[in-house]
This record gives sequence, structure tokens and C-alpha cells, in this order.
Amino acid sequence: MTDAVPPPPPERTSDLLIRLATSSDTPEMTVGELLDALSDRAFGALLLVLAIPVCIPFLYGVPQVLSLPMFLIAFQMVIGRHTLWMPDRLRRRTFARADFETMARRAKRYLGWGEALARPRFAFLTGNGPERVFGVFMVIFCMSILTPLPLTNTTPGIAVAIMAIGMIERDGLLVLLGTILGTVWVAMLVFFASTLLAWLAHLESLIF
Repeated sequence: MTDAVPPPPPERTSDLLIRLATSSDTPEMTVGELLDALSDRAFGALLLVLAIPVCIPFLYGVPQVLSLPMFLIAFQMVIGRHTLWMPDRLRRRTFARADFETMARRAKRYLGWGEALARPRFAFLTGNGPERVFGVFMVIFCMSILTPLPLTNTTPGIAVAIMAIGMIERDGLLVLLGTILGTVWVAMLVFFASTLLAWLAHLESLIF
């Protein structure tokens, strides 16, 4: 009796993106083709792509713009959608396959460390029920990113990126770590903001 051959490891998302970019000679591909190919990875993959610029410190304007589609994706997680919904008009939009290949190869270079650390574990944290709960936290993090004030975007953006990698690779531990990081940071911001407001109110009462 021969030993059972273990199944091959799942294809990395960065490798999947490169394969999609090079799988056809057509000069363009549609957003719908990309989403269909990503299938259940679409939520995590798009969140990761959008979160990367948000992680840049002291960058204002761009994170606030990107936080809106991030919010919509996270909200779809909260309501329990299994596939990412986008309007047909957006799904039909095309982009250059060569540009997408360039982006995919850069993503593999810069995100390879995250994919190397991630592996399927704590699977009970990556099911549909827990995903809806984590979606609530992502919505809160996106609201923090949307606030155009210092320190409100970088750490929540990193938290979303970590959670997104965990979602893509079915790594519940990374999803949990990202949630803890973002929650602690947002809680600190709320604490300092409330303390500052209370101090200003007290100062106003002394003056007037």
C-alpha cells in the first residue's frame, strides 16, 4: 500500500494574479474577469490592494478617497455576501493587461513576505459567521481612515492589510492579529480625543 500523496499547497494570490495577467494575448481584461477569477478571494485581494497606499504615514487625501470603496467591501462582508457585488457598468470596465501584469509582479515582490508568513490555521475564524464580525471591525477601521486627521489612517490601514492577507490565505491568526491591532489603535484615538475634549470643556468653564 502506497502512502497517500499530500495535496499541493494552494496557489498564492500573487501567483494567481500573474497567471491571470499572462493567460491571454488580448491587450485588455475586464474588472468582471478579475473578480470572477479571484472568486472567494476577491474581498481580501481588493481590500489588500486598496489598503497598501493607506498604510503610508502622513499621507492625506488618498487614504480618505480609498477608504470609501474599502468601506463598501467591508459592509458587504457584514451583510454576509459570499461574492463581491459591483455594478455591471464597473464590471465591464477594462484595463491594460500589461499594466496589470506589472502591478501583479510588484505585488509579489512587496507582499511575498506576508504570503510566506501566512498559512491555513484557525480555520474557524475564517468562516462566514466570523467574517461578518470581522467585517464590522473593518468598517470601524475604514471610518477611522476616512477621518482626515493625523494618525487616523496608517495603523488602521496596516490592520486592514494584515486582515486581508489572513482572509486570502485562510489564516485566522493573522485576521485576529490585525483586528487586535486596529481595535487597540482606534480605542487609543477615541480615548485621547475624549480626554482632549473634556480638557477643553473644563478650560472653557474656567475662562467663561
